Amino acid sequence: MVLAGLLAVLAGCAPPEHKEAAGRLNVVTTVGMIADVVREVGGPHVHVTGLMGPGVDPHLYKASEGDVRRLYRADVVFYGGLHLEARMAEVLEEMGTRTTVVAVTDSVPRSLLRRPAAFAGNYDPHVWFDVRMWETTVGVIAATLSRADPAHAAEYRSRAAAYRLRLAELDRYVRRQAARVPAEKRVLITAHDAFNYFGRAYGFEVRGLQGISTAAEAGTADVQELADFIARRRIPAVFVETSIAPRTIQAVQEAVQARGFAVRIGGSLYSDALGSPGSEAATYPGMVKHNIDTIVDALLRDPQGARP
Repeated sequence: MVLAGLLAVLAGCAPPEHKEAAGRLNVVTTVGMIADVVREVGGPHVHVTGLMGPGVDPHLYKASEGDVRRLYRADVVFYGGLHLEARMAEVLEEMGTRTTVVAVTDSVPRSLLRRPAAFAGNYDPHVWFDVRMWETTVGVIAATLSRADPAHAAEYRSRAAAYRLRLAELDRYVRRQAARVPAEKRVLITAHDAFNYFGRAYGFEVRGLQGISTAAEAGTADVQELADFIARRRIPAVFVETSIAPRTIQAVQEAVQARGFAVRIGGSLYSDALGSPGSEAATYPGMVKHNIDTIVDALLRDPQGARP
């Protein structure tokens, strides 16, 4: 109700002055992965505000009054789509009537998207875990910025082309790292079911305790079922996520130990948010490298924790 009232007040205001004094486009994004692409493609001609910082879960995020004001002042708004920001749907829809609002996953061919039955028939929104799929968002971002700021369109296209080359090398790096793990050991177990595009692209069997959206709570039966799987397959490590409390994975670890098998917490993965500024995972490529390095290191350790 508060946000609805604020939207009504803003709707009655005069159109905002969009561009900053320096002439840069004022761009607002939801998740940090999108913000990072916009910064890379836009360079000095954009000012980017990301609404969801490190450790923030986009599935549960609700727009604040401050967020609505930032969105209202934006020249362009980029969001993930595919129900990633489910609780912001009303606000994003309203903003689409007064400024340019783009779902970056509209660029992804629907034939490549997964539609898990447990996600009420919706597509899995976690496309950034397949670097080649995420690369498709670069084009739609560059095209949108070019339409909003034609004077710098050539530079946006040039920067987008250079960034695509970086992502191609990043994809090759992930594949080289994944290949270090024997196929039978490529089993990734995480707090929620976010890594299926990663698994499909890089040859990992993936299990998540919670569903595609963290709004779905994991129950005791889910913990016990996953613990049975880990003990039976003798999976050496499971992983927590930076945007989800670790208690659910810790409960799985305890349940596995009760079955006579010790499974380690292999490390913390970045799933729905980037790392803090200055950290190795503060950018999208840094996040991807952190994740694959963490996964490979943990799965290659022997049961006593030593690396090969």
